[in-house]
Amino acid sequence: MKKLLFLSLSLVLVFLSACSSKRVYEPKNVKNDWDKYGELDQVIIEITSNVALLENRKILTKDDIIDVKVPKGYRLLASSDSWVISSTIDGNLKLQFIDDESMNEDFNLSKTIASASVEDDILAVLFADNEMALYAISSKELLLKEQGGTTLIVDSRTVTPQFLGGVVVFPTLDGKITIIDIKNRKKLRSTIISSEENFNNVLSFNLINQKIIATTAYTILAMSKDEKREKFEIRNVAYNKKDIFLTTKHGEIVSLTSDLKQNAKLKFPFAHFLGLIVTEEKVFALEKEGYIVVAPKDLSTYEVYEVDIDEGFVFVTEDKFYVNDAYISVK
Repeated sequence: MKKLLFLSLSLVLVFLSACSSKRVYEPKNVKNDWDKYGELDQVIIEITSNVALLENRKILTKDDIIDVKVPKGYRLLASSDSWVISSTIDGNLKLQFIDDESMNEDFNLSKTIASASVEDDILAVLFADNEMALYAISSKELLLKEQGGTTLIVDSRTVTPQFLGGVVVFPTLDGKITIIDIKNRKKLRSTIISSEENFNNVLSFNLINQKIIATTAYTILAMSKDEKREKFEIRNVAYNKKDIFLTTKHGEIVSLTSDLKQNAKLKFPFAHFLGLIVTEEKVFALEKEGYIVVAPKDLSTYEVYEVDIDEGFVFVTEDKFYVNDAYISVK
């Protein structure tokens, strides 16, 4: 009995020691409480790269809540070209038109889908096994299939296929971007961003100064005629018209040019940033322990405010951090 008691006490001490050694962000100066809050009627239960699903199955977009309801048993994938896209685990994909609830399209694709998007009559699908496909919506015809590389474990944040003129760019699950010619139905190019074995899917994609900018959790790529890469342990990415902003796993906020040259950097020891917003004049970073860091875009200085946040999904728009069933506004 004494041995059992001693063992139990030892385990408790080890547990408490481990907990006490975990460091968190503790700002030295907090300006005051942040006062720009609002509430949702529903809790966020799923997030994607551009929309979130509420508990009542309605959709929260970057602009508003829309009345389209995702059927039970379906996972929200995206909102694209006025369609809401969702799917079941066994590959039944549903398109629901936002402005006319009577317009629906269904595809039986027979395997799990990672992401999808739409432009005009073309449906682009990235499957969970990293296969890429194009379909004609009106006829349900398969236009192209292209197999991607194998991958083991991915981040739940998955960027949708991107339509750019006559091509579609697939941000893949194995750290690449693959460009498909829609008219000629063939692969034009596949470019590696990073080559890590796990959690290497593409997390963000944008065009800045006529360059493709794409990131994984490990690397950022800038691509036009030439390719340039820089390594960061990336948590969040935000863009303005000419610059890129990152938060990293080391508690940094970093500003880069479209050529990936560093403009400026701020460091916050042990900070775990949940989201990042860049407006015309300022940068806002939401921190896990209940703080919001506010800095000018040149990152020359900063202020820290205290915010009230709960545990839950975080969905970021141009001017709000949505967390669980509430939001924090930056305007």
